[in-house]
Amino acid sequence: MEDERRQHQRVPLLLDVVWEGGAGRYEVRTSDVGMGGCFIDSLGQVTVGEALYFKLRLPGGRWIEFRGKVASAFPTVGFGVRFLNMSEEARASIAQLLESAGA
Repeated sequence: MEDERRQHQRVPLLLDVVWEGGAGRYEVRTSDVGMGGCFIDSLGQVTVGEALYFKLRLPGGRWIEFRGKVASAFPTVGFGVRFLNMSEEARASIAQLLESAGA
């Protein structure tokens, strides 16, 4: 139960994001990140359940690629993404970010 709660815990983190949708390419940011997913601040249109490929830029400048599924969408605000099939590199990077943020 504790591991599940930790997976869904998100902390405020502003990271640059690049993602592409049907209407184009977007350079935006996250407002929060957790081991299970993140919230992306974007005006771009998405559909709940839609699969996405996107990149997050870590504080050191390195970009990490992610695959996710749109879990929630709020037009003109952004959308929540649940990470899917995270690589070991991505998992370790997110864990390190959360640890440095005090989560």
